[in-house]
Amino acid sequence: MSEPRPATRIPQNPDKPRRFVFVLLENFTLLSFASAVECLRIANRMVEREAYAWQIVGEGGGTMASSSGAVFSLDGDLEDLSRDDTVMICSGIGVQAATTKKLLGWLRREARKGVMVGGLCTAAFTLAKAGLLDGKKATIHWENQDSFAEEFQEVTLTKSVFVVDGNRLTTAGGTSSIDLMLKLIADDLGEDMANAVADQLIYSSIRTDQDTQRLSVPTRIGVRHPKLSQVIQMMESNIEEPISPSILARDVSMSTRQLERLFRRYLNRSPKRYYMELRLQKARNLLMQTDMSVINVALACGFASPSHFSKCYRAHYDTTPYRERGSHAARLSI
Repeated sequence: MSEPRPATRIPQNPDKPRRFVFVLLENFTLLSFASAVECLRIANRMVEREAYAWQIVGEGGGTMASSSGAVFSLDGDLEDLSRDDTVMICSGIGVQAATTKKLLGWLRREARKGVMVGGLCTAAFTLAKAGLLDGKKATIHWENQDSFAEEFQEVTLTKSVFVVDGNRLTTAGGTSSIDLMLKLIADDLGEDMANAVADQLIYSSIRTDQDTQRLSVPTRIGVRHPKLSQVIQMMESNIEEPISPSILARDVSMSTRQLERLFRRYLNRSPKRYYMELRLQKARNLLMQTDMSVINVALACGFASPSHFSKCYRAHYDTTPYRERGSHAARLSI
């Protein structure tokens, strides 16, 4: 796979603003959407002209509710766009249900015009479902990475805060929208203007597409021990085919007993227990976010049999994988 291709745009015409069309999906993440719009608003203020214009649309027009409960009045339904427009799909929890056939058909049709299409937060799922990320690099919120990787194997998934690959843009959610928009503003109006917008936002550490979205292992677990961090990274990278504690210990030049003591001291659990919790967390994500069968979820998380998987799952979550999926589906339908 080649390196992501940079976005290619005709230089801005000062007399014609660059138009963004934000497509809100049900339960979209307010922070990701608002961060993107604020960058454009501030850029206009800083250059003292309308460098950017934007429109907020959604399927059916009317209104659209964010996951926070805030409801937005839409400017209109999904409409025909100009080739110069930039589409930003804004989603959040429940993106699978919000990605409708009508939306996918509209996206494919507009993409054939050469429109630049972006996905904020979990919307990389929508772009991938429409086939717009085939053969490209992309990112998505870390909580959705497992399910995305299982479903869209033709997409090269990264852990970056954002990815620009040709005329496809994806972000990891949260404040990563700011980083992407600052990159686009820098391309359009120059680095100095992007820095000025960041300064107005009190955004002191601009991230690039080389930055990863999650905190480092030491920060996440609250422990700064290099060998412990190394072992946990190996565990996280080998869920489908778990590595035995003896091999993990050997790879960091420790004995198995030393590794056991290290986990007990810092994490109050054995390496085996910690590894099991990582595998069960991935299993839970797959059950919630995909239509994979329970058997395939078990295999993807390193369990040799559905019965063993069900037993371990129940011991940890106090419910079975089947009931977990059923209750999750019931909550989404409310």
